[in-house]
Amino acid sequence: MALIWPTLVVIFIVYAFYELLNNIQNRKRHPRGPKGLPIIGHLHLLGKNPHHDFLKLAKTMVPLYTAEKFLKTYDHIFASRPHNEAAQYLAYGQKNLISGKYGPYWRNMRKLCTQHLLSNQKINSFQSMRRQQVELMIKSLKNEACDHRVVVDLSAKISSLSADLTCLMVFGKKYTDEDLDKRGFKAVVNDGLTRQLKDLSKVFDEFLEKIIDEHVQSRDQKQSKDFVDTMLDIMQSGEAEFQFDRRHIKAILFDMLIAAMGTSATPIEWILTELLRHPHVMKKLQKELEEVVGLERMVKQSDLEKLNYLDMVVKEGLRLHAVAPLVPHEAMEDCVANSFHIQKGSRILINFYAVQRDPDIWSEPEKFLPERFVGSSIDIRGRDFQLLPFGSGRRSCPGMQLGIIIVQLIVAQLVHCFDWELPKGMQPCELDVEENFGLATSRENPLVAIPTYRLNNA
Repeated sequence: MALIWPTLVVIFIVYAFYELLNNIQNRKRHPRGPKGLPIIGHLHLLGKNPHHDFLKLAKTMVPLYTAEKFLKTYDHIFASRPHNEAAQYLAYGQKNLISGKYGPYWRNMRKLCTQHLLSNQKINSFQSMRRQQVELMIKSLKNEACDHRVVVDLSAKISSLSADLTCLMVFGKKYTDEDLDKRGFKAVVNDGLTRQLKDLSKVFDEFLEKIIDEHVQSRDQKQSKDFVDTMLDIMQSGEAEFQFDRRHIKAILFDMLIAAMGTSATPIEWILTELLRHPHVMKKLQKELEEVVGLERMVKQSDLEKLNYLDMVVKEGLRLHAVAPLVPHEAMEDCVANSFHIQKGSRILINFYAVQRDPDIWSEPEKFLPERFVGSSIDIRGRDFQLLPFGSGRRSCPGMQLGIIIVQLIVAQLVHCFDWELPKGMQPCELDVEENFGLATSRENPLVAIPTYRLNNA
């Protein structure tokens, strides 16, 4: 009897030691991060430009993953988006493409959009409209250039053109900022961070309902179809593999407004900024345009494929200035990546800003050097993971081809039709590149310059 208790104690110690060893062996290894503070966590590490802050943090940590790991190797696991409170209200329960959860609904919705709204045939059907609107902007700038050394707000001109192109393509007619709300489109979107989301969603919903009603009433009188007409056709045909109603139309329209206006105007603004900062690149691009197009006419869309240096300039602008630098993804199941366990529901942020300025990939990554693409096969369509302005994998931008055409056409036209000079004797190196982080990371300050018309068809 006296040996029972010592024996039990020994058995318990051996069992506890065995369990401890077993737990150590089976313990899952999780990625480590910087130490946080009580209550606020890591918020103190982030400033006004979080993509810069994440890059600084990455330099202090042991490298764990590349973008290719999540966008190719584990794309089937990380193709979803995390819960987004703003999209719940503004995109009708995350029924849009940008922030929608990955699954059968999202795949079917993307299929409908790529086949009916963003196909090459649909994009080409708006070619004459794009030409007319770009020519209107050039004419407006030309008239202003007649006044000796007038300073123009290029940011405003580009933003206005982008809005007009988007509205004509999506809605079939132009809308002013005030048609959405008296404060303007950008102000309404920016207020989403401070204003009640329910109130903001009501503003958008009333605007989009009005547009759909106008299209329903005028459908029989139209010869050409915009995006709203096309989606109404899908709704009536029953082609969708789910119950497609007005909510889905409005969710996609919301996507088009947010994506098209921001992600086409912003890269144009940045590319022109870099051209003004590097006059020798501007002159070299103008020389190519003179040789291919001539000084007797404007640039046509059919000219773009012949403009090799323009392609390099656009690639380098998109590399140096990531329009959407931080993109969230969510794990749909548990997985192990680089021996680290990542739980289902974990959120990751792909820092495209960091990828595209990685000194291990790019020589002199902070410099604007279009010539780095001479003889290079690096593409911007998501196959080369060192340059991903439109993302990659399942969540790559479905409007990629349209975006490339618009950016190239407007940059080419502005550079071909005008010589540009900075105001008040400002030197090229003095032009700021301060960023304003948001839905699209644009310039902090408007881009202003003095145009001089240079074509012979005055």
